[in-house]
Amino acid sequence: MSDRPVPILMYHAVAAYPNPATRVLSVAPEAFAEQMALVADLGLTPVTTAALAACWRSGARLPARPVLITFDDGYEGVHRHALPVLAGHGFRATLFVSTGWIRGPRGTGGALDTMLDWDQVRELAGSGVEIGGHSHTHPQLDQLGDARLCHELTRCRDIVADELGALPVSFAYPYGYSSRRVRQAVRRAGFAQALAVGNALARRRQGPYALERVTVRRGTGIDEFARLVQGRAVARVFARDRALTHGYALVRRARQIRRKVIRDRV
Repeated sequence: MSDRPVPILMYHAVAAYPNPATRVLSVAPEAFAEQMALVADLGLTPVTTAALAACWRSGARLPARPVLITFDDGYEGVHRHALPVLAGHGFRATLFVSTGWIRGPRGTGGALDTMLDWDQVRELAGSGVEIGGHSHTHPQLDQLGDARLCHELTRCRDIVADELGALPVSFAYPYGYSSRRVRQAVRRAGFAQALAVGNALARRRQGPYALERVTVRRGTGIDEFARLVQGRAVARVFARDRALTHGYALVRRARQIRRKVIRDRV
């Protein structure tokens, strides 16, 4: 079976005037429109996370030039700015929502910018956007104890199911952080696949619970974006990010071990 790499684009906010907390990981509406026009011009075929994972799981044939367009958190600009562009091209996408950040009676606060409400999430779902889970309050999942980890996953799953009438099948790790324990918990919660970050192309051999994505941010120019969606020079573009991620992973692992030792002593 082919392990041809697939670019999975990770967006966050799409906003003309983002606040300082989301600025770096936001893109301007005009930039997003230009990027999607390039995806169309290159003849790429956007598919959902569920569709990609299902093809890799079953051996079914993917489109000739697949790409995934994903959004994390649930910022209002995904509905205001991204949806019209996606709909205009007939593109599929996946939105991963942190359910406690979505505006409504079950919101917990703590969001970094203006968020979607559930009516907007339902409109996105009705327009061909897959809705996946992204935890309830957007914590660093690998730093949580088992009980809270389970709560974050199942609360998110249940709210999405209640609001949309169907269980979400895809998940994205907040901040991209996971561990074997977290991945096992995500699977037990009923999610069939999950996305990390990694800033590398996704491959079938990564497994359904550790598929990697590339970050699109405000500083991503159209030439760099063209290289990303065509899978060219990805390692070079993100060399610094990958080095920092590896170093921080070692720090995080040490913190996790220390917390476990403390819990075991109590």
